[in-house]
Amino acid sequence: MSATPTQLPDEKTLAELEQKFDPEMRFRPTVAPAALIVTALLIALSAFHYYTAGFGLLRETTHRGVHLAFVLGLIFLVFAASKKRADAPARHGWLTPGGVPLYDWLLGAACAVSVLYIPYVFDDLGFRVGNPNTADVVFGTILFLTLLEATRRSMGWPLPLIAIGFTVYGLAGPAFPGLLKHAGASWSQMISHQYLTSQGIYGVAVGVVATYVFHFVLFGVMATRIGLGQLFLDLASSIAGRFAGGPAKVSIVGSAFFGMLSGSSVANAVTVGSLTIPAMIRVGYRREFAGAVEAASSTGGQITPPVLGAAAFLMIEFLNVSYQTIIAAAVVPAFMHFFGVFMQVHFEAKRHGLRGLTPEEMPRLRESLRERWPTLIPLLLLIWILVTGRTPYLAAFTGITSAMIVGLSTRTRGNTAANWVALAGLHALLALIAFGQFGTHSEWIKLGVFAIGVVAWALARRLGVRGRIEPAVVVEAFETGAKYALAVGAAAATVGIVIGVVTLTGVGFKISYIITSWASAIAGGLSAFVPAGLASLQGMTLLAALVMTGVVCILMGAGIPTTANYIIMVTVAAPTLVQLGVEPLVAHFFVFYYGVLADITPPVALAAYAAAGMAGGDPFRTGNTAFRLGLAKALVPFVFVFSPSLLLVAKGFTLGAFAVTFIGCVLGIVALAAALSGFFLVVMKRWEQALCLAAALLLIAPGLTVSLIGTALVLPVLLRQLAAWRGARQHTHLNKAV
Repeated sequence: MSATPTQLPDEKTLAELEQKFDPEMRFRPTVAPAALIVTALLIALSAFHYYTAGFGLLRETTHRGVHLAFVLGLIFLVFAASKKRADAPARHGWLTPGGVPLYDWLLGAACAVSVLYIPYVFDDLGFRVGNPNTADVVFGTILFLTLLEATRRSMGWPLPLIAIGFTVYGLAGPAFPGLLKHAGASWSQMISHQYLTSQGIYGVAVGVVATYVFHFVLFGVMATRIGLGQLFLDLASSIAGRFAGGPAKVSIVGSAFFGMLSGSSVANAVTVGSLTIPAMIRVGYRREFAGAVEAASSTGGQITPPVLGAAAFLMIEFLNVSYQTIIAAAVVPAFMHFFGVFMQVHFEAKRHGLRGLTPEEMPRLRESLRERWPTLIPLLLLIWILVTGRTPYLAAFTGITSAMIVGLSTRTRGNTAANWVALAGLHALLALIAFGQFGTHSEWIKLGVFAIGVVAWALARRLGVRGRIEPAVVVEAFETGAKYALAVGAAAATVGIVIGVVTLTGVGFKISYIITSWASAIAGGLSAFVPAGLASLQGMTLLAALVMTGVVCILMGAGIPTTANYIIMVTVAAPTLVQLGVEPLVAHFFVFYYGVLADITPPVALAAYAAAGMAGGDPFRTGNTAFRLGLAKALVPFVFVFSPSLLLVAKGFTLGAFAVTFIGCVLGIVALAAALSGFFLVVMKRWEQALCLAAALLLIAPGLTVSLIGTALVLPVLLRQLAAWRGARQHTHLNKAV
């Protein structure tokens, strides 16, 4: 493992790191024929999504069914039933073909058949909703049980237990007390709703993963393979490496750049952390702090445009808004997160006198740009297509294809005229596929253009054109991209069970009423202690509801991934915030941010634990420190709820409100970072930390009056710090003179 942030590990090393630290990538060892079958199925899954993104999606039920059949069937082949079996060496035999037990082959086949029963066996299912026949109930039950087991294998027990709990509630409604009581449902009614409609397993969550998420994951893998991730890290090193505590700042800037390609906190932590964590330890950071910096920075990948995490694509469906709207809304909050981590790292480095990177330890940016500038083309194309209003999956298809063209037709050095002709010509054909208005038979015309491109590339290769990657790397990227999609695909389907129970029983409205009632009661109790005119009863009710929602998001996120957490909370909690007057876009972003925060919140903080493993530090301390570093992410959602202008595209945006809120947030985050680090210009006294903490909360709170009060609280601290800093400098000069 490299000690300085200069060169990313190769694909094999990265795969080993991910398998070691990411539980969703811990595949069991297999041998032939299982290994060949699994590889072929993974590549076929990516090829299916790549084809449909560029040449036309299938019918909704068919598209989701094919995706889910691949995903769930593969899970039984690659994830063992227990950790003990996963660690056992693969042995081929009659009962374990290719190292996979025979019962797993049968479970995978049964699961895939039960999924495909819906789109391919019967076309009259719509007439049987609410009155399923025996075959419907049998196949639905098989899918229900195998789905829970597939999710348990790939993600652990928490999410399946939540789904089971909701199912029990749906079946045993009359047994519940008070407001939660309902008529209940029979097993056949439950299966009818979960299996035969789009309100359950085949619902919006699976649709979004199959239509959007998979494609952007594959784009991120392809862009990394051709060298764009390395270019971003070189750029981050050049921007931040020379300053105090340089490797930690490289980690932040690099994770922000890399987050544009990867929506996974753990994958970001493993990839960037493999370089920056050893470098941070080398310049003097504690192991836990080094891991925490990388973990806190990596969680920003899910909130960083243009790719964002899977939950961002779900917002498109839930809110019926364009992806451009989601990107625009995410820009400022993402900046606030990285700025908050950056300031704490800066104060920590100054307090302990940590050095930056030397010129010998830093990459040569000019050389890196000369070698890798073509790798920016796929990302720029993707962003351009997104902002011009075309579909996200077409943007992803174009980005993936462009990445393949750049990788296969250009070299890092020594490009000839033939290389540039191949690059330009193949991109011209790509433009025809992406933007060509061919009318009737457009799919066949696009396939013809694509075939011409393949033949042209083959001829260019015969003429000696070689690229920065070989065709085998493209195949490997397709395989790896599919691996990333397995766990999230199972989670999306299982969350569909939760949504199905909510829509079947109407419990979402009841939970909203309960939260609103509790929030009103809390606000009424607090109103006696709050001076009149400082806060309204409605505002305090909303604040109480936000706190309760945020706490539940963090608790839910302790055991389930961000995407599943977001869907559940949007279903049961976001309507409450909307009822209290919060704009839907803002309510969804609030839930989204708190779901992401769970990746660095103990006791189950996957990104922090992965970073701790790479740093050799204590996982719990790393998680606590990462949460402290990411505290701005916990406060900023409250800001944009009370001042939606921070999201840029929210209703009621005004430049004045945005300016006041933005400046207040920046100053508040600096004050908060100083208070938490115990350092500003010199080491802070306790009273200074307390004043800065109070000032930070007031500065971050929207409104000019409270911001001015916060500024007034900071002034005594600033004056004392300046005086102490000047005194320390004079003392240093005197010592040098002596």
